[in-house]
Amino acid sequence: MHNFDLIATLTGSLAAALVLGYVTNRIGLSPIVGYLLAGFVVGPHTPGFVANKGLADQLAEIGVILLMFGVGLQFHLKELLAVRRIAIPGALFQSLIATALGTFVGVAAGWSLPTSMVFGLAISVASTVVLMRVLSDNNDLHTPKGHIAIGWLVVEDLFTVLVLVLLPAIFSADRNGAESLLFTIGLAVLKLVALVGFTFWVGGRVIPWLLGRVAAARSRELFMLTVLVLALGIAVGSAKLFGASMALGAFLAGMVVGQSEFSLRAAGEALPMRDAFAVLFFVSVGMLFDPGYLIVEPALVGAALAIVPLGKPLAAFVIVVLLKYPLHTALSIAVVLAQIGEFSFILASLAASLGIFNERATNTLVAAALVSITLNPLLYRLIKPFSLWQLRRKLQSEPPKNLSLADEKAGAELAKSRYRAVIVGYGPVGSTVARLLRENEIETAVIEMNLETVRKLREAGIPAIYGDATQSETLKAADLQQAVSFIISASNVPYGAEAIRLAKELNPELRVLARSSYLREIPALRQAGADAVFTGEGEVALAMTEFILHRLGATSEQIDRERAHIREDLFGR
Repeated sequence: MHNFDLIATLTGSLAAALVLGYVTNRIGLSPIVGYLLAGFVVGPHTPGFVANKGLADQLAEIGVILLMFGVGLQFHLKELLAVRRIAIPGALFQSLIATALGTFVGVAAGWSLPTSMVFGLAISVASTVVLMRVLSDNNDLHTPKGHIAIGWLVVEDLFTVLVLVLLPAIFSADRNGAESLLFTIGLAVLKLVALVGFTFWVGGRVIPWLLGRVAAARSRELFMLTVLVLALGIAVGSAKLFGASMALGAFLAGMVVGQSEFSLRAAGEALPMRDAFAVLFFVSVGMLFDPGYLIVEPALVGAALAIVPLGKPLAAFVIVVLLKYPLHTALSIAVVLAQIGEFSFILASLAASLGIFNERATNTLVAAALVSITLNPLLYRLIKPFSLWQLRRKLQSEPPKNLSLADEKAGAELAKSRYRAVIVGYGPVGSTVARLLRENEIETAVIEMNLETVRKLREAGIPAIYGDATQSETLKAADLQQAVSFIISASNVPYGAEAIRLAKELNPELRVLARSSYLREIPALRQAGADAVFTGEGEVALAMTEFILHRLGATSEQIDRERAHIREDLFGR
């Protein structure tokens, strides 16, 4: 019966998440809204199927570990340092304001001070998933304001990770009374330093070596399994050996892998599994939501909603403007951070397990998350029209000569500077094509699964990405959104049609050239979106035909005519 409950919970939860996630995505909302609603549908507050909450929570714990591993993978210290002048003070100021407002609301509602403070902390941190999705959907991920927003979020995440470490230590000391609070916190910090040192000193040497050996085996399944074992193993080890949270261990494991040359491949091949388990995490949170709570506590929910979509962005807007950034940048950063998500729920789940987070706080947090995640993409889309309207007003009110160079640059922020081609594979064909393009002043980026080739290309100053072309993270790292051509030069690219479909989703105007080994593969590649397909079988047939006709004494016109006939017969029109 236990096995049946597990399978039923897993199937029912994922099915509800699939349906509602698809519906919310189709109407322009974040799928996370659908996943939270799915939890409500399979939860105890609606009729029909009720999932096993205990089993859902256990599966969601895996989702938390993989989520934190993904955050660590995407954390780049260089990017944070590049925007530290605004990201560090901005994130700390906004978090302080949001935490203070949330604490005030909790105390006014009659909650204890610890509960109120945790509630304030939970609504102060934005969702990584939502922020990355909103920026990506609006082509702002690789812009200056996108880098600032990501750096800002990284600071928030690091602050929340510190809270996750200290919270159990503080409240276990408060309950037990055997040790002083200061001693317990100091011991927790010491263990944290030991864990970080061990992970980076030992893991920084062992993990890249292990991934390199597995990558040399050229097995996709083994590499994915290795990344998964590293994420879960370090998470469990950090809890058992250092007394830290498994989420922190997974975050550190992600950072170590993220700093290696295997980061993109790890992200591409392991994170789909993260996404599947993360869905269960959001479903388990949605199961907590009681809609009757909106009727019982409308003022409390309204106060929380006033903080997340209004108080948080206002604080961010003020600090960005005070640091003398353009109005458009201030608006963009303020709005994209005006939501809460996975870190909020991770913090709330930990607080609930410590007995310092009540059902009222949980329901208020879920309601605020649902509304803020729903509104966030819609509000962000209004920024660009507003900025254009403001720019037009400025042009009308000022002579053209008074328009600053900064304003001109702001108006052309997304302009492409050069033609760009992304080439998959760097064998004889790929290297020839890349050389030809570079000689004609077309910028090239190479995606390659051979690590030694990638290293040599980088040494030669050629942009090269080690990763799988069928993963969106790899294509984005190659800046495919700004490319004009996507060339699959390797004949043995697995799932080539899938790579083309994904590339077309990221850049619908992309021109795609593909290579295949066999003629039978041409229809699938063309159906996926390839503009031209070149196959080894066909080219060999053409070369042999030309050679034979030339030896038989055929004229150039006869050879060209026969080539055209064979090409149409083999390749179609």
